[in-house]
Amino acid sequence: MSAPLLSPVKLGRYTLPNRIVMAPLTRNRAAAGNVPTALNVLHYEQRASAGLLITEATQVCPEGLGYPNTPGIYSPEQVAGWKLVTDGVHAKGGKIFLQLWHVGRISHPDLQPDGKLPVAPSAIAPEGEAATYTGMKPFVTPRALELEEIPQIVEQYRLGAKNALEAGFDGVEIHGANGYLLDQFLQDNTNQRTDIYGGSIENRARLLLEVTEAVVGVWGGDRVGLRLSPSGTFNSMYDSNRVATFGYAVKELNRFNLAYLHLVAPRVEGFGSAEDQPDLGAEFFRPIFNGTIITAGGYNFETGNAAIASGNADLVAYGRLYIANPDLVERFAAGASLNKPDRNTFYGGDEQGYTDYPAMASA
Repeated sequence: MSAPLLSPVKLGRYTLPNRIVMAPLTRNRAAAGNVPTALNVLHYEQRASAGLLITEATQVCPEGLGYPNTPGIYSPEQVAGWKLVTDGVHAKGGKIFLQLWHVGRISHPDLQPDGKLPVAPSAIAPEGEAATYTGMKPFVTPRALELEEIPQIVEQYRLGAKNALEAGFDGVEIHGANGYLLDQFLQDNTNQRTDIYGGSIENRARLLLEVTEAVVGVWGGDRVGLRLSPSGTFNSMYDSNRVATFGYAVKELNRFNLAYLHLVAPRVEGFGSAEDQPDLGAEFFRPIFNGTIITAGGYNFETGNAAIASGNADLVAYGRLYIANPDLVERFAAGASLNKPDRNTFYGGDEQGYTDYPAMASA
């Protein structure tokens, strides 16, 4: 069969050797101070044959932290740690984007500076529990951001983008998906503001577009991507009219000439999908978005090739398969069997389940 996944593709200013993307994967293995280490360097080096690597979600400020041991991009030590990662990936011939992140309400006072409340567009608690350094604890009701505080959020993303440039990345991806801060502003079940950031779709999309403008101001649009999960319900998300909300947001993104739009496919395991509205995947956004589309969510080699052959997507991002198969590109090309991921080692820990999966030659 033909294998469009293995064909080159233009992505912004880059020409990638294949259309296989390593999806952003939170693995909770940063060191004290949320700093990347040599272990993280090895992890990304091992996977550098991907057309594009997207890093794990990386908080742009201390308040953006939502899980133990996730890396940041706001301190000199973090920038230096990430520089080791980018140097390693580039030495292997790879391209790597940093994912910029703020979790908003998906945090806990135990993770916040001075034990303060997490921030959000509105004081609405998510269902479920937060992961803290001392175990799982019920989510708290967050503090609604004051209007005068919102420009500082935009500035934190801008500085995170600037630090990523200093750390040697090839570009950045803005995390606007999965119920984190930008998604919380966009969707109407989490945003009940009555000021210029709430109410109408235009107002709810305002922060997403302001952050994108700030990040593009640092990098240029052709080195910036953005991730959305239009059908997701993960982290208690819901919008009363997702077609209108996400359709508007994506149309507005066209003015930035982004490198790509990265979409979490409907009904991804663990991320849910509201049953009362249509699923919004790459096929919905293809006529709306003017640029390159990456689709993610449970693909294998055959379905990934089919997604590209359909014309709905240009690249396919792989998560769990990349956890267990550092040489996924080579395995796909050879038609080789795949290692199975060990869920018990997904989050936290050491090299076990992180850098010790065997490559094809030694499997």
